[in-house]
Amino acid sequence: MEGFRFVDIFATKGVEYIIVMAFLAAFIYFSRYLAYRPAAEKQGGPAGSMGYFRIPEGLFYHQGHGWLRPEPDSIGVVGMDDFAHKLVGPVDSIELPGVGARLAQGDKAWSLVVGSVKIPMLSPVDGEVVAVNPEALRSPALLGADPYGKGWLFKVRSPRIAADLRNLLSGKLARAWMENALGTLHPVNPEHLGPVLQDGGLPVEGLARILGGDRWDELARTHLLTGGE
Repeated sequence: MEGFRFVDIFATKGVEYIIVMAFLAAFIYFSRYLAYRPAAEKQGGPAGSMGYFRIPEGLFYHQGHGWLRPEPDSIGVVGMDDFAHKLVGPVDSIELPGVGARLAQGDKAWSLVVGSVKIPMLSPVDGEVVAVNPEALRSPALLGADPYGKGWLFKVRSPRIAADLRNLLSGKLARAWMENALGTLHPVNPEHLGPVLQDGGLPVEGLARILGGDRWDELARTHLLTGGE
């Protein structure tokens, strides 16, 4: 028919279709992100979470990844945080100080044992050990399953507990510090990694073993501030 001209709407509207498809893809991704996020936070526990790591309120955190919970009569409960667990992963056993042992804030206090490898950790408080957790000794899996509850390690009587608390982190400052600690984890051999952190994957138990390979214990000690000792 004279004057009729065929118009390819897919050619003329191509850009619009691309924009629409990109929008739909972004919407689906965002929806899945929102669906995942509450699940991750639930895994972190109601007491506090930054998504991947549980960081309960009411505790005080040492930069060597131990925590302290003050109790009456100058008693402090000590444990290791969720970052330390996910860094080292499941352990075969733990070595705790005995009742009566004297500890100093920032000195080595206990060790995580994986095979023949021992990873020492630092005390968040000065004082004398007055109790140890026999359940944690019998079942080291508690350190990962419930690091701030049943997985506590020992109790210390400390006349300096108020002063020691000033050297520890809590609340928003502790969460910001934990986020930064995650950001400083780097693989020794990036070419051998799957999607763990840098490729957008999720942190898993045993990050040091994945990122560090044969040198995983050096990586763990570095982040727990016991490297080179």
